[in-house]
Amino acid sequence: MASTAPATSATPTAVPALPVIPLRELLPWAAFALVLGLFLLYFVGTEQGALAIFSGSGVHEFVHDGRHLLGFPCH
Repeated sequence: MASTAPATSATPTAVPALPVIPLRELLPWAAFALVLGLFLLYFVGTEQGALAIFSGSGVHEFVHDGRHLLGFPCH
């Protein structure tokens, strides 16, 4: 007895369109990312320098390799 395979469609399926995100919903996240990025750039670039918030060298040692990777002089 021969078995028959189910019929399949030979036409390709369409790729669904990407959802559109309104600027009003994207703007708070973009502002948060900007503030977070500037905060991290401050700690890598200037903390433990002339504008130090924390005393000691803990923050400097923690971000030391990142500071050299980004081209900030530190010593």
